[in-house]
Amino acid sequence: MLLPKGSVEKSSLPFGKKGLAMNTLSIDVETFSDVDISKCGAYKYAESPSFEILLFAYAADGGEVQVVDLAAGEKIPQEILAALTDDNVIKWAFNANFERICLSRYLSDVGFLRDAFLSPESWHCTMVWAAYMGLPLSLAAVGSVLGLEEQKMSEGKSLIRYFCTPCTATKTNGGRVRNLPCHAPDKWAMFKAYNKRDVKVEMAIQHRLAKFPVPNFLWDEYHLDQAINDRGIRIDMAFVDNAIAIDARSRDELSGRMKQLTGLDNPNSVQQMKGWLSQHGAETDSLDKKAVLELLKNAPSELAEVLSLRQQLAKSSVKKYIAMKNVACADHRARGTFRFYGANRTGRFSSKNIQLQNLPQNYMEHLEDVRTLVRRGDFESLNVLYDSVPNVLSQLIRTAFLPKEGRKFIVADFSAIEARVLSWLAKERWRMDVFESNGDIYCATAGRMFHCNVVKHGENGHLRQKGKQAELACGYGGSVGALKAFGALESGMKEDELKSLVDAWRAANTNIVEFWWAVDRAAKGCIKERSTKVTHGIRFIYQSGMMFIELPSGRRLAYVKPRIGENQFGGESVTYMGLDLSKKWARIESYGPKLVENVTQAISRDILCYAMQTLRTMDIVAHVHDEIIIECDEQVSLPVICEQMERTPPWAEGLLLRAEGFECRFYQKN
Repeated sequence: MLLPKGSVEKSSLPFGKKGLAMNTLSIDVETFSDVDISKCGAYKYAESPSFEILLFAYAADGGEVQVVDLAAGEKIPQEILAALTDDNVIKWAFNANFERICLSRYLSDVGFLRDAFLSPESWHCTMVWAAYMGLPLSLAAVGSVLGLEEQKMSEGKSLIRYFCTPCTATKTNGGRVRNLPCHAPDKWAMFKAYNKRDVKVEMAIQHRLAKFPVPNFLWDEYHLDQAINDRGIRIDMAFVDNAIAIDARSRDELSGRMKQLTGLDNPNSVQQMKGWLSQHGAETDSLDKKAVLELLKNAPSELAEVLSLRQQLAKSSVKKYIAMKNVACADHRARGTFRFYGANRTGRFSSKNIQLQNLPQNYMEHLEDVRTLVRRGDFESLNVLYDSVPNVLSQLIRTAFLPKEGRKFIVADFSAIEARVLSWLAKERWRMDVFESNGDIYCATAGRMFHCNVVKHGENGHLRQKGKQAELACGYGGSVGALKAFGALESGMKEDELKSLVDAWRAANTNIVEFWWAVDRAAKGCIKERSTKVTHGIRFIYQSGMMFIELPSGRRLAYVKPRIGENQFGGESVTYMGLDLSKKWARIESYGPKLVENVTQAISRDILCYAMQTLRTMDIVAHVHDEIIIECDEQVSLPVICEQMERTPPWAEGLLLRAEGFECRFYQKN
């Protein structure tokens, strides 16, 4: 239990008073569609001709929960329909995007809505609230962690499978492809109870978290996020279809060649391939990308060809194209690809349906010409011109995204945003001087580490790579292991020089190192003394069994049930409850440099949101890490967009920001 039951006064709840005009509406819907929402997302799900809302549960101003059985012909009351389209009435739901999109379709069908989607401006999401508090991202898990008296009903999953998705026709069910309420009245009665319970649990979460309201500016960011999701980004479906077809043909040829060379029935089988390699003197425990690259270093020619073919077959590029095809709505726009507050430790966005945050880079020349070959399905030319068709398809993934006809993309990106934020927080003056003069931070870092002048492609230019590796690996307390993870050994560095490289970076960045341990002391002091600590403009606040790290923007990072634990070296460490790497609710250990990473990434996220708010009159169609993609008219100026993007927020005085960008006719990495 996060907060004591009954600790919040009724007057502090986010509900209106009875007898007054409606202020809030808490909602949950149960729906049917023949579209798989897990693959296609809510927008395409609700777009299906088969879509319908079965049950609509609601509570006005925190009152009694009502269930409207739409499947039985009941009607949503007129005053509730009016409330749904009234921006003065705040609508609450858990994962509110789903309710809003489903109700948009319903209201359009009954002639109550002219626009494509209900405005997000009056919608609040309890899942976002839970994420803001560092809690899990499912209704059941949040209810469990908070120890609510009423929990989400466990029967829900089976009931949803029964009523909300098509069923397989059998002799037993009379050949039907859908289960209706009349086919299982007892289950339907339970489904209505389930629908009602979800609203009760959602309101109970509001009640329990009322002491920690989400700031209004964060709801403004959520509304902008929803507008971007509603707008979507256009997909070149002809290009995608032909990319999938070319990939299938390429795989057939590669598999055929593999069978010819190995004699294996299924050369894609990891076990069969490991056995074949072992017979030919190449032992390996894994066939992942790193393992195959290692084997290729000393492989004889007959093995090298097989391993190279294995590499090509392992390319997962086609999965992105299939995801695009699955998600694209009738107008060929992919919607709902961003999850607001997807990373609840920092509040950064994550992707869903199409994973935009890990798109492959494009390095090939004549990108447009190659793209044209794929778009017209010219496998023969691609196969002749390029060694690896899968690699071509991988590099072209970004180019599947297009602006509307007669418009262009402007792609603008922050330069070294995390390095700038970290330098600003730590007051590492020499680094800020580099940014102020538009210098190369990797050259400058190498210069400080090795006490010499380093120029990219010039004097001591070979040291730049070491500066880059150290910069990426060491900023948040990383040591030899981090350098290895960032590819130090693969780039030619020797293992025995890695420790000295770490020491050299730390010696060159003494203020950053001091910042790590100042944060460590502040966090431990906050937990031990249950009092507020401040360092480097960051506030550490203990309140009601929580530790909050308050950022310069005013946003807070939440750490549930913080304690002082013991680390593997016998020293003190900060621990808290959260989602671990396996997405389980567990106790997590942290320390100063890791907390600094959280803070730095969180502030970088806040700067991105500030930039998007500055540019909200533009049609932002996507954002990837610290990059914004805008669909705009031809006359829109790139320099003006970059100038607006790099404006420093009022809460970040002294922070030096730089934005750079380019224009394009399809999305790419410049």
